[in-house]
Amino acid sequence: MTTQLTTENGELATGFSNVQQAVPFFMVSNIEASLRFYIDGLGFQRTNQWIVDNKIRWCWLQLGGAALMLQEYRADKIPSNKRGEGVSVCFQCKDALAIYHETRTRGLDPRTPFVGNGLWVTAFTDPDGYKLEFASPTTAPEETVYSNDLELSTPTQK
Repeated sequence: MTTQLTTENGELATGFSNVQQAVPFFMVSNIEASLRFYIDGLGFQRTNQWIVDNKIRWCWLQLGGAALMLQEYRADKIPSNKRGEGVSVCFQCKDALAIYHETRTRGLDPRTPFVGNGLWVTAFTDPDGYKLEFASPTTAPEETVYSNDLELSTPTQK
């Protein structure tokens, strides 16, 4: 006998129809510092939040079609281990080089873009050590390192 799961509205719940989005959830040590990094630096927008005693405890941030959530540790619950080690969140973009230039004008210091796996990649580390990569398709040769005087005679997007 096979059991089929259905959603509340009676639709068949399959992996394809049921799962809609994966959203990284970062626990952070200082939510105000993280909000400055993500909103002022990277350009995310805060679209939802949970406030207790006039302090943001949790929030949902959106940048284009991508999202992430932040929640501040309680002061007595901050772990001693390094957060985010070995994990990267890769944002697929139309133009990672534009992200590189925009964030530099906002005071961030992104990693110099390079070409890896047919993608321009620029990376950031947030205040808690989480690694974020922004990537976009390119026809530039593998291992090309971006510089302001680099001739991009071929399109940077496929």
